[in-house]
Amino acid sequence: MLRSPLPLGTLDLDPAATVPLYRQLYDSLRGAILDGRLAAGARLPSSRLLASDLGVGRNTVLSAFEQLTAEGYLEAVVGAGTRVAASLPDELLEIAKSRKTPDAKTAPAANTLSARGALMASVKRGAVPYVRGHGRAFQHGLPAIDLFPMTLWSRILARRARDHAGSTFGYETGAGFRPLQEAIAAHAGAARGVVCTPEQVIVTTGAQAALMLAAQMVIDPGDDVWLEEPGYLGARGAFLGAGANIVPVPVDSDGIDVEAGRAHAPRPRLIYVTPSHQYPLGVTLSLQRRLALLELARNTNAWVLEDDYDSEYRYTGRPLASLQGLDRSGHVLYMGTFAKTLFPALRIGYLIVPDSLIEAFRTAIRLTGHIPPASLQAALADFIAEGHYGAHVRRMRAIYASRQACLIDAIDTHLHEWLAAAPGDGGMQMTAWLNPAADDRQVAGIAERADVHVMPVSTYYVGPAPRNGLYLGFSAIPETHIIKAAKRLNDVFSAANVKSRI
Repeated sequence: MLRSPLPLGTLDLDPAATVPLYRQLYDSLRGAILDGRLAAGARLPSSRLLASDLGVGRNTVLSAFEQLTAEGYLEAVVGAGTRVAASLPDELLEIAKSRKTPDAKTAPAANTLSARGALMASVKRGAVPYVRGHGRAFQHGLPAIDLFPMTLWSRILARRARDHAGSTFGYETGAGFRPLQEAIAAHAGAARGVVCTPEQVIVTTGAQAALMLAAQMVIDPGDDVWLEEPGYLGARGAFLGAGANIVPVPVDSDGIDVEAGRAHAPRPRLIYVTPSHQYPLGVTLSLQRRLALLELARNTNAWVLEDDYDSEYRYTGRPLASLQGLDRSGHVLYMGTFAKTLFPALRIGYLIVPDSLIEAFRTAIRLTGHIPPASLQAALADFIAEGHYGAHVRRMRAIYASRQACLIDAIDTHLHEWLAAAPGDGGMQMTAWLNPAADDRQVAGIAERADVHVMPVSTYYVGPAPRNGLYLGFSAIPETHIIKAAKRLNDVFSAANVKSRI
């Protein structure tokens, strides 16, 4: 345990915990303020001194301080450093009082969640949350936001905002802004072989909203749902929220093992797959298994939810056709997002549904309210129609390929004693394998001490992980930063006696 000599009490940080250090520090300081151990006006050590005392990166301390300041717990005083806020918000004072003098009669019930709500909440356990900002090694799923043509985007967005006579200021009456539906249908058809009309495109507020909508529409409580093992945590949460019985189906070098899934649950209601670039292992679903999966869906009347989250980024070979493009029986729901190709805060994703589901999904999305602002959809439609989207993706594809190669080389050069890279054919992140005896969650906690964000691969398994590894993003990080971060990890792993791969 790491300790810091603050004037009132100590801070306990555990580098081996799955909760990142900045969050542990935030929780400790917040708790000390609320229970009175840190009084109003109390001065905190400088971020540099506190980082040194705790043995953590300065960015870890700054992240905790910034969050506490934003929430009103701390205030920065020019010439006097950082202090506990002299006047806390009333709601915070009430929280503090209630903690000191709990009233059993008015105390809330110990568990106020539904069974499905509790299951959804449990999905985050063990996960390392994102830290706001961009370019931190090795955050996964994050594009190079600094390379996005923001001036151009702002100009297009402003143009749409001035269009008072247009159709973007009223209520959305369909399943998306028609020109954007047309642009998505055209792009998916040309780039991924998807066969659809614009009417089949359901525009949502991001990929997670698309997942939640699909889950609520086609899953009943108790239904068997195949989930790749390991697989995407967001999908697991969405299906648990719909009351599904999760059936983890192993993934090997050819993707999801259809025969293994059939042996565990022969008649699934839904099969969730990431066939183009499996999340998180990076493998591609073979053509033989694609056809077997579609045959199973046709014979059992199952739905297949194809998550094509980053298929634009493929660096070797030709991509296989989408499952949706191979489907002739109308059993595939195709899902995409612009968070990976443009920027996450855009919050625009989409579903392409079979003809039989169009009206039902159009009605449901109006009820859920998961519809992005029409002006934002219109700006994106213009961005695509004017050729900017294709140009940006082509540029990023070349840059990300170079950064992937840099990360592989950095692992081979600086981290080969501990990690073995397992690069796929594309994507924005990759898996690196540890010594089987090493605890990847513990290693992720150790990496946090070096201000390096990695995800333990075991987090993505429903059951025990057969191998331990780290999930490393490279798309948002310049090559010089990749090399520096690899060197930091080398030093930290060596000092912490992380079990060697050799």
